[in-house]
Amino acid sequence: MAELRIALAQVDTCVGDLDGNAAKVLEWTRRAHDAGADLVAFPEMTLTGYPIEDLALRGSFRRAAWDAAADVARRLAAEGLGGTTVVLGTVGTSGTGRAHVGAVHELPTNRAVVLRDGAVVTSYDKHHLPNYGVFDEFRIFAPGTETCVIEVAGRRVGILVCEDVWQEGPTAGVAAAGADLLLVINGSPYEEGKGHQRTELAARRAAQVGAPVAYVNMVGGQDDLVFDGGSFVTSTAGEVLARAPRFDEHLLLWTLAEAGAPDRRGEVAAALDADEMVYRACVAGLAGYARKNGFRSVALGLSGGIDSALVAVMAADALGGENVVGVSMPSRYSSEHSKDDAGDLAKRIGADYRVQPIGPMVDAYEAELGLDGVAAENIQARVRGNILMALSNTEGHLVLATGNKTELAVGYSTVYGDAVGGYAPIKDVDKSRVWALARWRNNAALDRGELPPIPESSITKPPSAELRPGQVDQDSLPPYDLLDEVLDAYVEHAEGRADLLARGFDEAVVDKVLALVDRAEWKRRQYPLGPKVTALAFGRDRRLPVTSRWRENQR
Repeated sequence: MAELRIALAQVDTCVGDLDGNAAKVLEWTRRAHDAGADLVAFPEMTLTGYPIEDLALRGSFRRAAWDAAADVARRLAAEGLGGTTVVLGTVGTSGTGRAHVGAVHELPTNRAVVLRDGAVVTSYDKHHLPNYGVFDEFRIFAPGTETCVIEVAGRRVGILVCEDVWQEGPTAGVAAAGADLLLVINGSPYEEGKGHQRTELAARRAAQVGAPVAYVNMVGGQDDLVFDGGSFVTSTAGEVLARAPRFDEHLLLWTLAEAGAPDRRGEVAAALDADEMVYRACVAGLAGYARKNGFRSVALGLSGGIDSALVAVMAADALGGENVVGVSMPSRYSSEHSKDDAGDLAKRIGADYRVQPIGPMVDAYEAELGLDGVAAENIQARVRGNILMALSNTEGHLVLATGNKTELAVGYSTVYGDAVGGYAPIKDVDKSRVWALARWRNNAALDRGELPPIPESSITKPPSAELRPGQVDQDSLPPYDLLDEVLDAYVEHAEGRADLLARGFDEAVVDKVLALVDRAEWKRRQYPLGPKVTALAFGRDRRLPVTSRWRENQR
């Protein structure tokens, strides 16, 4: 049997952009064809973007998506690419073909289609519909039941969609049908540590089928999800034969050798450091959200502290420093070193730096309302939020919230103040990791012979909201290393009070942290979207009632 040249097109798509996504299929198929590929595979739901959520329930959308698939097939043939087999994801309809107006019994499916010679020649509907974590496909899609094995250049290729490779049944079906290659198209979101799980699973499936596994994954940000790519091919012995880079669009080429010949090796991209992975995920999420929603620039408050410094540098990496508007909004409590650090950072990244003192505005509120204590502290944050949103309305910038996961967990933010904004790049990064990412980014700059973007004093000084004289975060919170450890156990691993005490955590610390987390749920519901980078992020992953009388210390 002849060799089979395959291309895994690791692309960035946008939900609902049928025309743009179709154009991308044409462009990357052309590249694959020019590279001699017999088969080019695109990720899950390429034509529609992913996840489409309740758009799947609209017959108008499903009909348009089906027409787009048929049109892509015709356009490929018209451009002389009809002989290249193209596998891509889209939304389908239970039954056959195009959804019909008024046919309420027809249900959406998560579908892979095969295009060749100007037509959709066959399709495969995803069997297993995940209903955990960020996924709710079970309530949206109808499951498929059929096995799909196609022939390309004399070789048999089995097709699965994402979750199906994690379950035994679909792989067993391909193995029983006989295949020279198992192709899996995916829309697998990034979370730290997930990459090795994919390759280990693929190695098991390759052994089960007795054929290599080719795994193609999408890249780019979509709302609060980030897709990291990392497409790969693994052998039946578990060896990674080819691997694409993470977070970048890429065409990964690999050749399936003749039957009985040794496995062929292709390009194998270098692995990334753990901190670089998280950093790049945050940047990709921000870049995708801004671009896909029509924003060319961002605005944020620059306090001179570590959180706003890290977010500003991420924004510069995502959009270019010239497209970052950093606003210093000093009050009577702002230290000189904080103002200096903010200006220094803006200069280092080439940001548009502005200074807008808030003293007169705060004084007016205090004089009219007689504010003091926490109310007086919060009005400072809310004045700053108003300034940023006014700037956004006037100049069209996307406002970035700079709070981290630790602050979000314990409610250490001001609603309609520092929590204001359209996107929160470090929403799923705890405070301890913020410092680590800042160190990584500065060291990466040094390695390239560049000036580190974050001033050293922003990293080393004690964090403070600077809303009253001499304030530091640890006045009202446990030390961040301890706080993050308790939060990880309570939030991400769902350990209760008794579990935490059994592990040796101080009772007073546990009770304080749990109380802060539980009563801040209403704040978290109002916080902007931000990229998921951990196994459990605030948002789709964790759904708790705002109104609840359950407390961990009552049993």
